[in-house]
Amino acid sequence: MSPSATALGVILAIVALGSGIGFYAGARRKMDLEQWTVAGRGFGVLLMWLLMAGEVYTTFSFLGASGWAYSRGAPTLYILAYITLAYVVSFFILPPIWELGRRHKLQTQSDFFAWRYRSKYLVAAVSLVGIVFMIPYLELQITGFGIIAEVASFDGISRNPAMLVAVILLTGFVLTGGLRAVAWVSVLKDILMLIAAVSIGIGIPYIYFGGIGPMFTALIHAKPSHFVMPGATGNLGHAWYISTVLLTGLGVYMWPHSFGAAFSAKSSGTLRRNAVVMPLYTLSLTFMLFVGFAAILVIPNLRDGDLSLLAMVRKTFPPWFLGVIGGAGALTAMVPAAILVLSSATVFAKNLCRPLFAPDMNDHQVGRIARIMVVVISLISLYLAIHGSTTLVSLLLLAYAGITQLFPGVVLGLFWKRVTMPAVFAGLTIGVASMAILFLTKHDPFLGLSAGFLGLCANFAIAIALSLFSSNTPKPLGHP
Repeated sequence: MSPSATALGVILAIVALGSGIGFYAGARRKMDLEQWTVAGRGFGVLLMWLLMAGEVYTTFSFLGASGWAYSRGAPTLYILAYITLAYVVSFFILPPIWELGRRHKLQTQSDFFAWRYRSKYLVAAVSLVGIVFMIPYLELQITGFGIIAEVASFDGISRNPAMLVAVILLTGFVLTGGLRAVAWVSVLKDILMLIAAVSIGIGIPYIYFGGIGPMFTALIHAKPSHFVMPGATGNLGHAWYISTVLLTGLGVYMWPHSFGAAFSAKSSGTLRRNAVVMPLYTLSLTFMLFVGFAAILVIPNLRDGDLSLLAMVRKTFPPWFLGVIGGAGALTAMVPAAILVLSSATVFAKNLCRPLFAPDMNDHQVGRIARIMVVVISLISLYLAIHGSTTLVSLLLLAYAGITQLFPGVVLGLFWKRVTMPAVFAGLTIGVASMAILFLTKHDPFLGLSAGFLGLCANFAIAIALSLFSSNTPKPLGHP
């Protein structure tokens, strides 16, 4: 059997197994809106850990991290810092969010804004921001799947057909199994990703350099500037690093799918324990960085840094093992893509369409529209993935710059009774508009700082100032 057929066969087997698990998980339950979106609020520590790892550790972790290590160098280390910070933030905000969800039957992030601020127009704006900035994140996952399938199969399958297959499969098990299907596929995905990360992250440096220490010694002698800020870039210095860590660390649980996943836990204690143990998973990312760094000397002059990890594995290991790595990578694309589609479709139907256009719509009708939107959003993201050319990390940073603008409304709404709806609405508008202008005019970073972070600062300033100067008497939380 040819190397291409061997690798492709293993990839297809792993993808088929993962898809089968997803379909089976959903077939055993009646999928009403509550079960489809938050899995009956019954996930314990282990399944919650696997689900949230499935959301956070995506194609970006598998390809983008190693790609930036290869092409950018030192700025890549922001990845390790922001994820760790995100768990600290989650320890304080997710438990009270879960309590509110249980008490008031909240299912989505927009439900929280509806309960706290009582404005269908703010809810619509929050929903729109969530959907718009989930699209590039979803595009990232689909693009990553295409790259993995193409390289890991020795070009046996081209990128575009692979992305089409991925969209069909993930759409299928989201429609049938909802959040429960995604969580169970995460079990297989996380096992394979850990095996892949440890084996290649340790194996490749030892095969080519005799160890991790000797690898860095060789790299520092060959490219010393690569390992100090701003690395191989001209403008990603220390100010960019700090502002980006803050922006992305605060934004991890602002994603509608991550926010909504908190409602599926059994208890608030489950979320606290999850925040404590999740940083252990972050260690797997260091192994991905090692592979990207090793590729600098082993396979220089790659046309695309995002190819570095798979190119190194293809050069180093037998085809069957490349298939295992490719299959693990394919699932790291499919799992987060599935929950992104699920969340954005639910938010569109429940929090955008129903309150603005059909207030009398029941949950069954909401579920039907959400399922239609699963297909629509998947096809839009597929189109963008086929015609896009942006690097994986750049897509992620754009998405974070927008989605983190929801953070002031959440954290102020949780912990400050005086904050007002108009103040939050104005802050969100200014934050999104300012970061969008900076991105569109190619001024990211601006004055050395992340454009998204500058938007977030303006957002906070407007929300706090207008709330302080408001003449309205603060009302009890959640009451009109």
